[in-house]
Amino acid sequence: MVKRVYIETYGCQMNVADSELMFGLLGREGYVRTEQPSEADVMLVNTCAVRDNAEQRVIGRVGELQRHKRDGGVLGVVGCMAQRLGPALLAQVPRVDLVVGPDGYRNLAELIGLAGSGERVTDTELRSWEHYEDVPPERDKGPTAFITVQRGCDYRCTFCIVPYTRGPERSRRLSDVVREVGQVAERGTSEVTLLGQTVNSYHDGEHDFADLLRAVGAVGGIRRVRFTSPYPTGFTPRVVEAMATTGAVCEHVHLPVQSGSNAVLKRMLRRYTRERYLDVVAALRSAIRGITFSTDIIVGFPGETEAQFQETLSLVTEADFDDAYTFKYSARDGTPAVRLHDQVSDEVGSERLARLIEVARSNARRKSLARVGETHEVLVERRAKRGELMLARTRTNHLVLVDLPAASVGEYHRVRLTGTTGSTFTGTVVTPALAVL
Repeated sequence: MVKRVYIETYGCQMNVADSELMFGLLGREGYVRTEQPSEADVMLVNTCAVRDNAEQRVIGRVGELQRHKRDGGVLGVVGCMAQRLGPALLAQVPRVDLVVGPDGYRNLAELIGLAGSGERVTDTELRSWEHYEDVPPERDKGPTAFITVQRGCDYRCTFCIVPYTRGPERSRRLSDVVREVGQVAERGTSEVTLLGQTVNSYHDGEHDFADLLRAVGAVGGIRRVRFTSPYPTGFTPRVVEAMATTGAVCEHVHLPVQSGSNAVLKRMLRRYTRERYLDVVAALRSAIRGITFSTDIIVGFPGETEAQFQETLSLVTEADFDDAYTFKYSARDGTPAVRLHDQVSDEVGSERLARLIEVARSNARRKSLARVGETHEVLVERRAKRGELMLARTRTNHLVLVDLPAASVGEYHRVRLTGTTGSTFTGTVVTPALAVL
């Protein structure tokens, strides 16, 4: 009898890559993927633990999925939330059968078998050696792919749960990464995104991130290379030079700053100052023509004063970000920040977030309007969620709606930007169907 598995994914790109890994692992054991929970013998929710509202959303969704659970079926929670809560999650949600952290996926089929026989099981052991090198991920065929190059994190920022849910930092061998990139290129993928919690600190004992960028950029069929998320101090002169001289590396960096105040950065245990961060931005702009920047910013961190928040607002303008992902501080049990004094009230945090969003959006809107009329190369990724237009992306990470047929997915075109909402552009094709070099 065919066993069907459904996986619902929340959180970051690393979780997307891990879901592909789980499909690969279970596929070896005879499981078949389904897109409908009502058809599944096994339902897994791959979770995020970075913010409390993400966990509450998952708990609510698990409650909804319970109605699809059949006799002998399995409902499991996997990923970072599973790692953080462990067996307590079984007590909190009685109909959950298994809880498995990111380093336990190799045992997933066995654990599902135990859960299917009525035993409620957990595996939240951190395994610093685990890279899943022998497991080919099961990916949807498409023009882009996520490639995990690093797992875990050693930075221990006081607000962040990731080091406790994904364990210590470890990097895959460069040769293994290049082999996987070559495999996706053979399937027609021409853009890859290299994934790691602090991806530019990659080092396999012999090769650093600069070596990795050059090696991946040289793989036949790969036209674009992206990476996320880097750490500001990881942009060594070698890395900047590799970015500037490797033609496939795209002109965009997502560079989390978190705060513009040195005092707040110190309480966060971020390993840079405002001045050092701006120096990195300036060095990248000097080396790479037309580079764009997005960032992550937290407001309402414990002890943040109004004056310190104003420093964050001024940094948004000074760094001249093209986009910003903004968040109100969310306390996470198990992180050092929950023990800090002078917690900022929810009301003050919300008010600061609203002001930050307005400044960030205004800056992004100004920059987007200035780009109308420019011509860019785009890669067509998929049909837009609304209407009949196709969604494409520039090398600088801007989304463009273009009037092309559905069969254009995976094609490169040169388009003129004709309008913008402030975040997404409309475009007209100038040079169609550029050949992949």
